[in-house]
Amino acid sequence: MAAPKVAVVGAGVIGLSTALCIAETCPSCSVTVLSDQFSPNTTSDVAAGMLIPHTYPGTPIHVQKQWFKETFTYLFAISNSGEASEAGIHLVSGWQVFKNTPKEELPFWSDIVLGFRPMSKAELQKFPQHQFGQAFTTLKCDCPPYLLWLEKRLKATGVQMHTRKVADLWELHSEYNVVVNCTGIGAHQLVGDEKLFPIRGQVLKVHAPWVKNFIRDGDGLTYIYPGIHRITLGGTREKESWSLSPDPGTTKDIFDRCCSLEPSLRGAQDIEVKVGLRPSRWCVRLQREVLSQGGVKLPVVHNYGHGSGGFSVHRGTAKEAARLVGECIAALQGSSSRAKL
Repeated sequence: MAAPKVAVVGAGVIGLSTALCIAETCPSCSVTVLSDQFSPNTTSDVAAGMLIPHTYPGTPIHVQKQWFKETFTYLFAISNSGEASEAGIHLVSGWQVFKNTPKEELPFWSDIVLGFRPMSKAELQKFPQHQFGQAFTTLKCDCPPYLLWLEKRLKATGVQMHTRKVADLWELHSEYNVVVNCTGIGAHQLVGDEKLFPIRGQVLKVHAPWVKNFIRDGDGLTYIYPGIHRITLGGTREKESWSLSPDPGTTKDIFDRCCSLEPSLRGAQDIEVKVGLRPSRWCVRLQREVLSQGGVKLPVVHNYGHGSGGFSVHRGTAKEAARLVGECIAALQGSSSRAKL
């Protein structure tokens, strides 16, 4: 058969990195990214981009650990290269603090981040409301630069990018051999996934260059993540809320919570409010499916539902999605060569 045509629908971090993995693992493919929104207007642009995994109850831990390890290894190599600044990727050290000692003192990812250890009594004096903590160094992606860097890499490998609203995956069957669904929260409507729901996140981006360390409350709600130019202060986890409008009361609450962890933030300037809808479900949907109408078949690979953990596992799930695309193409080539017999 001629060069297989693959459409990746969605241009957030999952869509772009999946398209890149397909282009890298299947150089004979023609890959196109279709999305009605590109950076800076995607959910990924709002994300803090910190590599601290969120646990998916419906996905085996060893699988989640593999996804995280692949992502960490990939981004660590970029952070160690001349492209680190352009890609917006850097190492950041800091603390995760808990009001009560957690059941799991060693999370599954503790041996992948760098220098993971319990905090000392002296360090904990910085957080009088908290009695236990973990110190480690991890990676942070500044999201808009990273998405632009991915787009640049895609263009260099010959991937096409088109602004297009896809209302139904089937509409692509006459143009593409395989379709990859990376639409995030859009999959709720696009493929009618009732298991997918939004968790609204409101964050503040502020200028406070003196804050160098990340601080994260173990409940995952309050966090301070320094980027290259701005600091992300968060946050909220509002289940089933579809509102993209910033809430002033929430802004004040986030700011006050972050200042209780890092009082010097009272002097932060240039506060910008962002809202995004995390595409959440019991587990990431990463699987093959064949759509068919009237004897015509369209292989689809789904890769969505990463919730608040997308950046932490994006490269790992993209590699797996690319492997599934390879299986689809092998099956198509097998059936076309059989047809010739």
